[in-house]
Amino acid sequence: MQPGTEQVLTVAQMRAAEEALIAGGETVDSLMQVAGKGAAEWVWRVAAGRPATVLCGPGNNGGDGYVIAETLRRRGLPVTVAAPVEPKTGAAQRARAAYGGPIVENGKGGVLVDCLFGSGLTRPLGPELAGLLAELARHHPYRVAVDLPSGVESDSGALLDEDLPNYHLTIALGAWKFAHWLMPAMARMGERRLVPIGAGRVAGAAALLARPHFAAPPMNAHKYTRGLVLVVGGGMVGASVLACESATRAGAGAVRLTSTHPHPAAPADVVLKEEPLGELLADERTDAVLIGPGLGLDDHAKQRSVCALQADLPTVADADALTLLTPSAIEGRWAPLILTPHAGEMARLAKSFAIEAEGKVATARGLALAADAVVVAKGPDTVIAAPDGRVALAPSPTSWLAVAGTGDVLAGIAASRLAAMHDPFGAACEAVWLHGEAARQAGPAFVASDLAKSVSGAYAAAL
Repeated sequence: MQPGTEQVLTVAQMRAAEEALIAGGETVDSLMQVAGKGAAEWVWRVAAGRPATVLCGPGNNGGDGYVIAETLRRRGLPVTVAAPVEPKTGAAQRARAAYGGPIVENGKGGVLVDCLFGSGLTRPLGPELAGLLAELARHHPYRVAVDLPSGVESDSGALLDEDLPNYHLTIALGAWKFAHWLMPAMARMGERRLVPIGAGRVAGAAALLARPHFAAPPMNAHKYTRGLVLVVGGGMVGASVLACESATRAGAGAVRLTSTHPHPAAPADVVLKEEPLGELLADERTDAVLIGPGLGLDDHAKQRSVCALQADLPTVADADALTLLTPSAIEGRWAPLILTPHAGEMARLAKSFAIEAEGKVATARGLALAADAVVVAKGPDTVIAAPDGRVALAPSPTSWLAVAGTGDVLAGIAASRLAAMHDPFGAACEAVWLHGEAARQAGPAFVASDLAKSVSGAYAAAL
């Protein structure tokens, strides 16, 4: 499975895409009309007759705002423009000249449309503009950001100003930007919608994760052709059980569990193995190994982790295995490897692998290259990075995932998909999607065992 067709662009990539459109016959003005009128359609819907105030800045994002305002005015919506700064680009100046409504220093209304600054901003708004934006936000019960909320850095998702408003809707122009799907910015954006302007595919662009497409097993399938997963557990039996149950529900034909402790609560579908770990790893039928959930951090756990990694089988490393992971432990490996760190684990891995990068995307990319592994950097924003530079982004569908054990469920799904398809990047993308869909289906206030049981329904949603 490849990530969806919706690309996620850096500022530089978006500019290049616009320049390609202009080279093909478009103009800055024509693109502004397409973007502004497309955004105006969304504002028209959410305004539902309420008066709107459009906050316009000095650049082309402000020009988009004038187009939005004029489009809404012609459709009969009460509109005023707040313009604290004169337009400075030719296209924005022409868009302002074409606007036939009132321009004010401040305003009140039902809907605020923030077109102050767009994706090119790299510095704080400053006290005067930040104060105006905050005041307008207080006096408008519904707030819309066009392209990005003003005060957000596009490529990193950082907030350039403190106390930025929260928005109910953010309308991306041309393509998704990284900030639309990265914390902390995405928490301010509310619903997100995309207005295309005809931009072509950009080589090397990241992608927004899309639903995979599964099929029923072929008529001649059996448990070993569908993938055999070996889960290497330890003293924390609950984590291993969660990983096993989710692996059984994510498409694998068989799941085995080897542990240093008895597992009386292990699902009946999981085969408990007592043979030495080395013997189990030598079974040629094993398609993927999961190491980490419930493993522990003592000397015996370290030995089991090294043994599993050095077996050089397709492997998912999670939880305690990530804490124990060092560059020497994976030296000489050729088989696919997926790492699934949360923020704290990512920080430790970055230090261990000498990754010097700023931001979640750059760090994940650096670790993927250094470890020759697919990295699933978990969190409310999830970044999936491959050693060849591919990146997919996925927001958490629900904050209810912030509960103990959900990472073990993701690890089990990832091992199951790796066993089934042998493509680590594709398996990681499928696992993150299934994890999110299972959370969506589980409803509010679920626990990790509920989430594991919901994986079957998530799988069915992709058939």
